[in-house]
Amino acid sequence: MKSMPTGNEWVAQTSRLLAFAGTMLLFTACAHSVRPTLESEHQWQSDLYRDHLLVGRIWDSHQKRFVTEDELWGDIGEASYLLLGEKHDNADHHALQLRMLEGLLQDEAVARVVFEMLDSRADEQLAVLNEQQFESPEQLRDYLQWDVEGWDWNFYGPLVDTVYSHRVAIGSGNISGAEVGQIYGADPAEFAHLSAIFDEATMAQLNRDIDESHCGMLPESQFPAMLRVQQVRDFTMASAMAASSADKTVVLIAGNYHVRHDLGVPNYLLQADHSSSRDDILSLAFLEVQEEISDPEEYLQRFSDIPAYDYIWFTPALTNEDYCASLRAP
Repeated sequence: MKSMPTGNEWVAQTSRLLAFAGTMLLFTACAHSVRPTLESEHQWQSDLYRDHLLVGRIWDSHQKRFVTEDELWGDIGEASYLLLGEKHDNADHHALQLRMLEGLLQDEAVARVVFEMLDSRADEQLAVLNEQQFESPEQLRDYLQWDVEGWDWNFYGPLVDTVYSHRVAIGSGNISGAEVGQIYGADPAEFAHLSAIFDEATMAQLNRDIDESHCGMLPESQFPAMLRVQQVRDFTMASAMAASSADKTVVLIAGNYHVRHDLGVPNYLLQADHSSSRDDILSLAFLEVQEEISDPEEYLQRFSDIPAYDYIWFTPALTNEDYCASLRAP
């Protein structure tokens, strides 16, 4: 399967889950402004479809028009929560995330940064992180016991190190492998409160996405467990973000699917922070263009009235490999 426009990367996540499971199948920030101090030009690292007409452009899904980077910064300045999506293996996405973080950190506008790539096992280290001194980013990596096999430090090291160097709090947004196994085999009734967040149509869409992201190869009997794990992940990220600062924003670094307004973390965040509304949450997805798709609205994959993202920043693609074909190959 080609990478979904939404950045759905459950295939990679599930590979780690199945390896662990063994035999299982599977800013109310009106008080300050963000300075658009960064250069607008970007040197693309991904090669595929660099000449695509959407590459480098930013789409506002509410106004249904392209906007400038300065306009984007203006909206970021009004948000309590900023969710920065990504396709995990696209270097351009991480470079642009860093660009966003550096702009906010320069303005001292960040209360906390939550990473999907850190799980609960790092919480003890994170609690006293800003009391530590490191001689290199690699020492920081080792201190956090970073999962270098799951998350390429070359991509995430600059993000983590930049936040640490500004002495801004870092939070873990994921669950450990042991917790995944427990959730996978748990009584579904324990997680009914999470399913209740969504209506029937949305739950059906989540199940369709599970099926598609597993190339139609996952037995339907495994859908509830897989969805349960996905929902707990999103709930965990939202919980780590909740309790916004009066004049600073909380940032999430996560896969594009997680930052979707219609299906992901924002819905759990609204439950965790009752003082916030959806207008306080800004979702910015970095999406790879697809050769045959030039209408930015198609990348939202709408199934409801809620746009998946507030903004999409389009980038070249890393590959056009059909992952499903490779999985089905004898």
